Amino acid sequence: MNEQQCYLFDLQGFLVIEDALTATQLTAINGAIDQHIAALGLPAEKSWLRFDGLLPWGAPFHELIDPIAIAPYLDRVLGDGYRLDHDYLHIIRQGTGPIGSYLHGGATPFDPCQYYHFQNGRMYNGLTAVAYFLTDVHPGEGGFGCIPGSHKSNFPLPREWKDMSQSQPNCVQAVPGRAGTAILFTEALTHGTLPWVQNRERRTLFYKYSPRPSAWSRHNYDVAAYPDLTDAQRDRLKSPGISPP
Repeated sequence: MNEQQCYLFDLQGFLVIEDALTATQLTAINGAIDQHIAALGLPAEKSWLRFDGLLPWGAPFHELIDPIAIAPYLDRVLGDGYRLDHDYLHIIRQGTGPIGSYLHGGATPFDPCQYYHFQNGRMYNGLTAVAYFLTDVHPGEGGFGCIPGSHKSNFPLPREWKDMSQSQPNCVQAVPGRAGTAILFTEALTHGTLPWVQNRERRTLFYKYSPRPSAWSRHNYDVAAYPDLTDAQRDRLKSPGISPP
C-alpha cells in the first residue's frame, strides 16, 4: 500500500483496487454461485438474493480468506493478526437489494466495533470490508455509494439523507468498476447501495475483517470444517482474542 493509497484511504475512508480478482477466479466464483442457485431452484423473478457464509461452497471462496491481492492493504489498515469476521453475497436483479437503499455507518455516533482512528503515524480501523465486484458496474447504474470522508465526521448523518431509494444527496459518490474490482472500506464510512437500474444482475461478494481482539458477528468460523486450508487461511479464521496466541 503506497503513500498515495494511504492518503486516499485516510482522506476518503475507502480505496478502489482494480483487478483484485483474476479472470480465472471470477469464472470459478460465478460458476459456483450459478450452480448453487440452480440447485436451490430459486425463482428467477426474485429481485434480490442474499447468501451468508460461503466457505462451504468450496475452494474459490477459501482463496479469499487471505487474498493475495488484498492482504497487503489489510495489513496496513488493520495491523497484524486481523481476522475474517464474516462473509456474504448480494445479488440484485432490479431496484433495491437485501438491505434496501439506506445509508448507514459513520464516525458519529461512535461504534466500538466500527471505527477509524489515526495515531502515532498509523491507521486503526474496526470492522473493515472488502467488496468484490463479480459483475461490471458502469456509471449511472447504481451499486455501491458512500459519503467520502464521513468516517471522520463529528456530526451524525442527517436523518433525511438516509433513504436513497428515491433521491440521493449530492455528497453521495457512486463507485463503479469492472468485474474483478474490489472496494476496501472502513465500516465507519457512511455507505449504502444505490438502486440498481439495469436488468442484468449485480453480484457483490463481501469479506469483512476485524482486528484480532474484536468481533462484530456473534458467530465464529469452524476451522475444523475446512481441513484443506493453508496455515495462513486458518489463522484468519481464529476466534477473537489476544491470549493465548
